[in-house]
Amino acid sequence: MMSNSAQPLISIITPSYNQARYLERTMLSVFNQDYPAIEYMVVDGGSTDGSVDLIRKYAARLSWWVSEKDEGQADAVNKGFQRAQGKYIGWLNSDDLYLKGTISKAIQLLEQNADVGFVFGDVQSIDADDTFFNLMCYGDWNLMDLMKFKIIGQPGVFMRADILKQAGGLDCSYHYLLDHHLWLRMGLLAGMKYSGQVWSAARYHADAKNVANAASFGQEAYRLVQWMEKEPAFSTILPPIHKQVSAGADRINARYLLDGEQPRAAFVSYWRGLLKHPGSIMPEWHRMVFALLSMIGLNGIKKVFYLLKYRFTSRQNHQPEEPVSHE
Repeated sequence: MMSNSAQPLISIITPSYNQARYLERTMLSVFNQDYPAIEYMVVDGGSTDGSVDLIRKYAARLSWWVSEKDEGQADAVNKGFQRAQGKYIGWLNSDDLYLKGTISKAIQLLEQNADVGFVFGDVQSIDADDTFFNLMCYGDWNLMDLMKFKIIGQPGVFMRADILKQAGGLDCSYHYLLDHHLWLRMGLLAGMKYSGQVWSAARYHADAKNVANAASFGQEAYRLVQWMEKEPAFSTILPPIHKQVSAGADRINARYLLDGEQPRAAFVSYWRGLLKHPGSIMPEWHRMVFALLSMIGLNGIKKVFYLLKYRFTSRQNHQPEEPVSHE
């Protein structure tokens, strides 16, 4: 899927492994973009669930694809990074979606801000059946914000290829916060720019890593704190904000534990962070309440809260677009 357009080329990489239920929706969300110069690659880890048949169905529209055993998500994405010819690069997992017009908007923002390493937009949360249940809003964040574990949804990020190359791609020893580790390393090299627009949808389902392996995210957050403590590039940046950084890791640990239906452990982690730096935890006071309520069986309140929050605070309805049939 490439074009002779004079517009800058963007490479989109989709890693996939046994995600046939969602993969076609993901691919269509790329094919349906209105931007003409897209190099799209799918890197499959040797799926056995019919994913390869889906990829073959659209092979003529792909720039490259492969299905072979790999060493995990980071390895698969790095294969795409290494082959990418685009000036800009996006990474879309096989159960996530781009909204219509997203790539055009991202390219425009990148072209207007030549000093940034990546741009990012807000991300919807959708379930296995494409039902919207939350909107993840970010802000005009910088490197120190990322250090404090303000997390950017990976499907909402588009990178400048030369900065990505300098950063060295993904570290294959990370499996859960591998994207945040990359944003931190890119943030040391160049700035970042927030669009203020909703660009993508991230899918939450029982087999997703953020649900199935919730406790592992927090462990990698603590590992990232240790990495920053040892990394010379952070030696002057980290000390003044160390408490916020450490409490931020507790917050992320708690957030994923709560999403993974471990409310007691989540509340303990929130409390630990609150003792270190209250200001890092209080913006999620409602999630601490959800953790307490979930401990007594009232976990349904969380979903109701997010639906009401979206209804009364969103500027417009950003429900995922239906793909156009390519049959």
